[in-house]
Amino acid sequence: MPRFSLRWRVALVLGLGSVLLTSALAVAIWNLTSGYLLRQREQGAVRQAEVNARLVDEALRTGSAGLNELLTGLTTGPDSTVMVFHAGQVLTSGRQVDARVLPRRLVDLGREGTPAAQRLLVDGIPVLAVTLPIRSTDGAYVELAPLVQLDRTFRFLSGLLVAVTLGSGVLGVVLGSWASRRALRPLTELTKAASRIAGGDLRARLPTQTDPDLTPLATTFNATADALEQRVLRDARFAGDVSHELRSPLTTMVNAAEVLRRRRAEVPGTAGKALDLLTSEVDRFARMVVDLLEISRADQHAEDLTPETIDLASLVRNVVSARPGGSAPVDAPEPSPHVLGDRRRLDRVVDNLLDNAERHAGGVVRVAVMSRDGNARIEVDDAGPGVPPELRDRVVARLDRGARAG
Repeated sequence: MPRFSLRWRVALVLGLGSVLLTSALAVAIWNLTSGYLLRQREQGAVRQAEVNARLVDEALRTGSAGLNELLTGLTTGPDSTVMVFHAGQVLTSGRQVDARVLPRRLVDLGREGTPAAQRLLVDGIPVLAVTLPIRSTDGAYVELAPLVQLDRTFRFLSGLLVAVTLGSGVLGVVLGSWASRRALRPLTELTKAASRIAGGDLRARLPTQTDPDLTPLATTFNATADALEQRVLRDARFAGDVSHELRSPLTTMVNAAEVLRRRRAEVPGTAGKALDLLTSEVDRFARMVVDLLEISRADQHAEDLTPETIDLASLVRNVVSARPGGSAPVDAPEPSPHVLGDRRRLDRVVDNLLDNAERHAGGVVRVAVMSRDGNARIEVDDAGPGVPPELRDRVVARLDRGARAG
């Protein structure tokens, strides 16, 4: 199962915390608000029903003939209902409702002289049923006060609280992402600087930090990078100095080996084989010294390069033709690709590729210069089996001779 990054974990935790906190506040607001509104509505409906019940009781007690007109006047809207239970009959005004849908216990409480109120859903409409006794006839007065507006208010309030809760969660995630990005920015800069150093840029440093918690990190990293840069430069200078000091005796050895090579025919047998071995090792020694000088020069002057435009095909042909027996075919497109680089180092790279092919892979079969999508490529095909997969990471390592090097 994939794990979220630290940045997203922080953002999600902050978002979840925002949702939980807002949910708790929303529940509290809902309970307080809905309870208050419902109590106010119930109290108003009960007070109005008490007034109406006294009017109906008075009309029944005096035997008034205008009872139906009175009940009609007591209704407060198209959704309200007034019901009077007395003398075994039910008088209804307003929205017509079957008396049997009312809870029997609710009506019985009114007849027994006990006021009662209960929220009901009658024919799909929420109402508050208020039951009051009619003492003159031992009947009951029932008024169904509609709660449609209050129900709409509750729906709106609940929707608003849910939206606010979800919005707070989204806002928490956004703020968490922004805050974590700012908090993790020093780590991002540290990663970039470390990657640059790993890639060879020893001058990569962290910027100065104003945060007292981050200042020691930046100071320690920069001090470590400084020490590493100085160590590499010292090693490069040492290699350069040693290589430079070796050039004079090496030149003498090369010249002497060349003289002996010309007189090889005069040295037969074991002595001749020893001479061949000696001259080949002198040549190898010379190449190693040249490599050391090139490495030390590259380390000390990596930032001082002045690239020039180079015809890559011409460069490769020149290197191939300058080698002994330089007859390897060179395939190149027309027009030849041009690159920006250091001519001397590119010469050295191509020469090393050709040298490795001849010494370790049975000779050069083909040399190609290719260009595609704005990128140039040099290929040297040899007659060997290729580099084993487990050694391919070591091909570009400095002075690495492979697992079978002696």
